[in-house]
Amino acid sequence: MFVLAHLSDLHLAAPPRFTDLIGKRGLGFINWQRGRKYLFRSEVLAAITADVKAAAVDHIAVTGDLVNLATTAEYARARAWLQTLGPPSEVTVIPGNHDIYVPPAKPYPAAFWGDYMRGDDGGGDAAASGDFPFLRRRGAVALIALSSALPTAPLLATGELGKAQLSRFAAALEATRGLFRVVLIHHPPISPPERYLRRLVDAAAFRDVLADKGAELVIHGHDHCFSLVWLDGPRRPIAAIGVPSASARAAHGSEDAAGYNLYRIDGAADAWRCEMIARQRGADGTIGEIKRQQLF
Repeated sequence: MFVLAHLSDLHLAAPPRFTDLIGKRGLGFINWQRGRKYLFRSEVLAAITADVKAAAVDHIAVTGDLVNLATTAEYARARAWLQTLGPPSEVTVIPGNHDIYVPPAKPYPAAFWGDYMRGDDGGGDAAASGDFPFLRRRGAVALIALSSALPTAPLLATGELGKAQLSRFAAALEATRGLFRVVLIHHPPISPPERYLRRLVDAAAFRDVLADKGAELVIHGHDHCFSLVWLDGPRRPIAAIGVPSASARAAHGSEDAAGYNLYRIDGAADAWRCEMIARQRGADGTIGEIKRQQLF
């Protein structure tokens, strides 16, 4: 039995410098002051983190948006949090759109979290080289970590993988056939019309790769809610699962209160079993199981 925990969208903030608040960061800071700072709370994240640690999982996946405005102070704070979560060998991180919020932030993931975004081949971190996906194998489980993060104009939160990454993704899926392949991506593979400005631009091409090569599980963040959709695969449908922000104090509009998922993986090739367990913060502040589902 292999137990994987999945968290996302922490949106850790830190007081910005005046020079940070130029362009998109300035608009984001206004949005933060107007309400988001009351929603994304460090004490909530601390409680979720403690709950994950108590579950004694084998590995933890964090699917992006660790920071809010992508300032160096936020990155340092996120690095400190990662170190409380676990060592790089036990935690896999991918960036989200807030982690590369503006072009000057592009080098920050590598500078602060490079060891959490590094494959098993001994090469440099993927954030520095740009060679996503990176691959980690943990027993019979293969973690294939993509990056859909890129800086966008104000009011946009789209993501894109690009042809080169999609080609490497297809090769990684083929090379790990027979393992339990878990695909990590920040943006969801399907977005409703109202999320058009926050969608994965090349989602159709991403789904085409999965339909051709297959995978056992896709996990993502970005939409701040529990979600499950089934994607086409070559032999059977593929579950694509989203989780809420790990720091959200309460439900807000279409977004859920803080939570995360556990995946209990067992079996072998052509006979895998995977159970999903959703845990969420309740109105009284306690965290408990809200759903258990046998995916296959």
